[in-house]
Amino acid sequence: MPSDNLTGRTIAGYRLLERVGEGGTADVYHAQHPQRGSCAFKVLRLRLESDPTGVTRFVREAGYGERVIHPGVVRTYEHGEVEGRHYLALEWAPGKSLGEMLLEGKPLAPALVGNIVGQLADALAAAHAVGIIHRDLKPENIMYDAATDTLKLLDFGIARDADLAAEERLTRTGFFVGSLDYVAPEALSGELVDERADIYGLASITYYLLTRCHPHTARRPRELFQQLLTAAPVALNAAASGLRFPAALEAAVMRGLERDPAARQPSVTAFAAEFRSGLANGRL
Repeated sequence: MPSDNLTGRTIAGYRLLERVGEGGTADVYHAQHPQRGSCAFKVLRLRLESDPTGVTRFVREAGYGERVIHPGVVRTYEHGEVEGRHYLALEWAPGKSLGEMLLEGKPLAPALVGNIVGQLADALAAAHAVGIIHRDLKPENIMYDAATDTLKLLDFGIARDADLAAEERLTRTGFFVGSLDYVAPEALSGELVDERADIYGLASITYYLLTRCHPHTARRPRELFQQLLTAAPVALNAAASGLRFPAALEAAVMRGLERDPAARQPSVTAFAAEFRSGLANGRL
């Protein structure tokens, strides 16, 4: 077909109302279900239905989502295959992504960032507790509902099972997965990473929410790749003119951005605790 837009169709009992997201591997629709009401409905791109790796990764995403049960993680309802199309039905997350919020203006207030960091750390800790590493933390994958002051973590599309055997990896050595602005340096080789990669991702998001700047100053992907491997990030208090943060808060963020995973906090919850302690300390 010339267009892969499935708006208006009903698949597995889900009426697809509107396409709300288009990715390289799947499209996301706002859907309606007779019992569940509003849902997010993810459909694997037609061109990938004949790609065993693409199908395996999509099915694996569904399995990972079903394992992580937490109020801060979008709930996975079911997955399956209908008429040759693989689908994934998810809880509908109200609000806006953090990426959308940041497009609207200034950096977020530190107190709001502290709340977001705490909730996100709890959601990630729930994933880590069942052996799932997210690996693709970025503002676009975090929905925040201002009405309830709650967030939902999305998209386990490139997550990894910490216990997965090396031969079962879906990433080739020498290739990284994730978003370059938030990816941990150790992931750039395509090697297996552990929970500390998510600490780096959380710290990168925190830095950006506070400053609307990234920890590295490169303008081109190749330059950023090199900086991540060889250069220290810009100190938080040097990121943006006119912004100053407590020294302990800056120290917590910069520790999370250490190139050596062993030098970071021991867990995402420890990162959040250090950040909030620095925020409460208040001394520049």
